[in-house]
Amino acid sequence: MSITVGETSVPDLPLFFTMFLIIYLIAYLLVFRNWKPQIRPEASSCLISIFHGTPAVFLASRAVFSSSSPSSFSFSSANTASQNTVLDFSVAYFLTDLLHYVVFYPSDVLFIGHHLATLFVFLTCRFLVSHGACAILGLLILAEVTSACQNAWTLAGARKSDPESRLAGKVYDLLSPPFYAFYSVVRGVLGPLFFGKMVASYARGEAEGVIPNWLWVSWAVVVGTAITVSILWIWNLWIELFRERKAKLRQEDKKVR
Repeated sequence: MSITVGETSVPDLPLFFTMFLIIYLIAYLLVFRNWKPQIRPEASSCLISIFHGTPAVFLASRAVFSSSSPSSFSFSSANTASQNTVLDFSVAYFLTDLLHYVVFYPSDVLFIGHHLATLFVFLTCRFLVSHGACAILGLLILAEVTSACQNAWTLAGARKSDPESRLAGKVYDLLSPPFYAFYSVVRGVLGPLFFGKMVASYARGEAEGVIPNWLWVSWAVVVGTAITVSILWIWNLWIELFRERKAKLRQEDKKVR
């Protein structure tokens, strides 16, 4: 799709990419200009994630549920124009964030690989087969529904060691348990359930003739790997949280004695 500006029709993807790039530059040069140089790039990345995550949830939900009823939902249906627009929106965000990692964190192979794999899924769904957006956007909804909470937690965590920002540490400690719980339910329960239904649908041949086997298998590998990494990540955060709480209790116990 494209957006008409005056008498000129501008394709969605370059328009969204320009938007995210401008937001990133404003964040880096203005919003976080007084933050330490080490955390300014991460904070700027969080800001574009905020502008992508929650809007993507609402846009994707509307695009999926307005085109099909729950009874007629299909993981392999043809993409609608609104679904393609949401895919363009997310592709633009991941391209911008990928550029951020390449420039500031070129050695962060995990996140660069994650973004490249995600772009592969979105781009092939959008341009190669033009089918399966209901499946991909369903996964996007589950991936981004925790985005707002995660970005607030990340920003607080980035400044919690800064003596000039005591509030950040308090916010980080306050957000950690509910964020971990929310993330665990979404990524550890709902995500795998949706993913399992998607793979089962494709394995039964429901996408035959519209999505090649090699492609849906590739999608399954990318998504399955991402879900596994997410579960391991949140599991480690829970372990770290309990260790910190246990250490604090020991210190308080020693003071009492």
